[in-house]
Amino acid sequence: MKYKWLLFDADGTLFDFAQAEKTALADTFIFFKYDYNDNYLKVYKKINSKIWDDFEKGKITAEKIKGKRFELLLQQLEIDHDFNEFAKKYLENLENGTFLIEGAEKLIHNLAPHFKIGLITNGLKKVQRSRLAKSILGNYFEQIIISEEVGYAKPNPKIFEIAFKQMNYPEKNEVLIIGDSLTSDIKGGNNFNIDTCWYNPDKLTPNPGYLINYEIQNLHELQDILR
Repeated sequence: MKYKWLLFDADGTLFDFAQAEKTALADTFIFFKYDYNDNYLKVYKKINSKIWDDFEKGKITAEKIKGKRFELLLQQLEIDHDFNEFAKKYLENLENGTFLIEGAEKLIHNLAPHFKIGLITNGLKKVQRSRLAKSILGNYFEQIIISEEVGYAKPNPKIFEIAFKQMNYPEKNEVLIIGDSLTSDIKGGNNFNIDTCWYNPDKLTPNPGYLINYEIQNLHELQDILR
């Protein structure tokens, strides 16, 4: 196999961010003694998705994301509470969300002896660093590139330029990016001219215009590709 480096996305690819997000949000409402129901999560996810989409497009900074999403959420839920206080507690709870996608631990354990493994994530540095430090996967990554730390987010080629510098400039054809997001992972790989593997557990139909070299529905399928 020609690949020497495997660049993994974090949330939604290796880490079960949906579960981490759900737990952190519920725990935050409970901490501040508000009733909580699953509809709050639906409202939050809609707001959060729009804000992170704006972040990928460079319309909002990572720092502003933290409070803005909770300002909008509490407004919509008609809850009179300091949104910055709410946001701070949510991030503290999220730092404990080390839930993994099924098969992630076994996959990384099996691949680590044969490939250099990196992580490239559009995330908040304090949350991601804390979760990685607590995760059983934390020690497997030779390089960890976090958008807030480097100042650029996928799909911007500049985050990949920084990653490749940290990786000691491998040949592009020796690197495969694996991720669940078409707009950040696959588009980012396309923008930087490296091969892509789309993790697509929900069997979605991709929009035209993306170059997807490999597609998997389960993480263990990646091992078959790499053989």
